Amino acid sequence: MRQIMFTVDVEEFDTALEYGHSLSINEQLAVSTRGLRLLTDRLAILPVRATLFTTANYAFHEPDLIRKLSATHEIASHGFYHTTFEPADLLKSRRMLESITGKPVVGFRRARMGAVDEADLREAGYRYNSSLHPTFLPGRYNHLKAPRKPFLSGTILHIPASVTPRLRLPLFWLSLKNFPFAIYKNLCLHTLRADGFLNLYVHPWEFTDLSAYAKIPAYVRRYSNQRLLDRVETLLRYLGPHGTFQTMQEFSETFQHTLKA
Repeated sequence: MRQIMFTVDVEEFDTALEYGHSLSINEQLAVSTRGLRLLTDRLAILPVRATLFTTANYAFHEPDLIRKLSATHEIASHGFYHTTFEPADLLKSRRMLESITGKPVVGFRRARMGAVDEADLREAGYRYNSSLHPTFLPGRYNHLKAPRKPFLSGTILHIPASVTPRLRLPLFWLSLKNFPFAIYKNLCLHTLRADGFLNLYVHPWEFTDLSAYAKIPAYVRRYSNQRLLDRVETLLRYLGPHGTFQTMQEFSETFQHTLKA
């Protein structure tokens, strides 16, 4: 059965800082919260359960919202802070998220899809890692030789972000915004049929009005707010008949059960 995973990197809106805006931590959190509420309200209509890779710092400031969302969606770790990372953050973030939600946290995705040591993940108690993006992004990483499909390494299941089978075109948030939409939808469907799974990701701040942050490049700001919400809804309705929506935890459990069968 083909499996579709729609994931959200829930984090402080520090993207504006990267492009020269000066935002307080309160504004960074408020922008992400507005977008997260809009997005999860739209997912509830479909209905689609997502995996929310959440920084512990965000969850600390919005515990009631994260606790509420954990009743429907999976909460996984996105580190402690979005701007910095150290190995000790793996365990600290998992424990904080678990204390807020009252549920086990078994998955991790590092900010900006950065590399993370597998031994550190195991020691911190994670079962899966979705930090690999097997594509080429100039100035960030070149993973053209990395596996495109999920693979087990020791006790850690690696679930890469989806890219197309041959050219390894990324199907991530910037593609959703900038590819012609008809082409993007077809690329997602083709990849789902070829690989049997689809792992897409977005950020909550994208679903707010970003017009006030003019220093952010147009290719990052475009199709924000309601236009992007509509685009996501159209995409998920288009893909729905061709697969089953699952959280990453559900996918990882099914994958490992299949290996043992």
